Amino acid sequence: MSNRPEAAPLLTPRVIRREVVVVLALSLGASAVWSIVDIVGTLTEPGGLADSVQSMNSARAEAERPWYDLAQQLVSLTLAMAPVALALHLLGLDRGNPFRAIGLDARRPAFDLLGGAALAACIGIPGLGLYLSARALGLNATISATNLNDVWWAVPVLVLAALKNAIVEEVIGVGYLITRLRQLAWGPVAIVAAHSLLRGTYHLYQGFGGFIGNAVMGAVFALCFLRWGRTGPLVVAHLLLDIVAFVGYLLVAPHVSWL
Repeated sequence: MSNRPEAAPLLTPRVIRREVVVVLALSLGASAVWSIVDIVGTLTEPGGLADSVQSMNSARAEAERPWYDLAQQLVSLTLAMAPVALALHLLGLDRGNPFRAIGLDARRPAFDLLGGAALAACIGIPGLGLYLSARALGLNATISATNLNDVWWAVPVLVLAALKNAIVEEVIGVGYLITRLRQLAWGPVAIVAAHSLLRGTYHLYQGFGGFIGNAVMGAVFALCFLRWGRTGPLVVAHLLLDIVAFVGYLLVAPHVSWL
């Protein structure tokens, strides 16, 4: 009989909690902290939220250097995938194929596409109404979805930015985080509340309308993942929402005043 001690379990609850803190600190948790700092800064400025403009997808170099701007955009988008790779790697240590574990594989393409499109429609239209209402009440900043220079690659970069957002938020915030919380024996209500609060908080820089809208979206997406066990439809829905927001703003904003 061997006298060698048995190996300790790879993931104890303490290890999982520590792992979750590290992953979030490198990704969405850090965004949540900065978002809180941003909203405090905005609220203490003259004019507050009502006069604030929050820019997304801005140019990173002067208009005279479009290729340098493009290079910086692509490097930024690529490096943003590092926390996603880390989360998938950690899931793979104990869950096998991480893509299969969170439902980001090709087993149900029709379900992912159709389900994602339906989710996008259900969330996008009310979300626009909430944004306009919150802005009219002075509870939200004006969102400039893109501030890129007049360059030929604006639309492809905006599509890639939408894809980056969808992958980072749904893989880490839903697939990874909810999987780990379930391993910690969290109940469905606590899981939905935690993810909803996280998603709302890292959008708080937009204002209180952005917080509420994204918290509701977070609750819906968390419930869908608990029900379906797939992030595929969530990634599709998020991708469609951001493409419409980013590219639509680029094409429409110069011609309308209410955006």
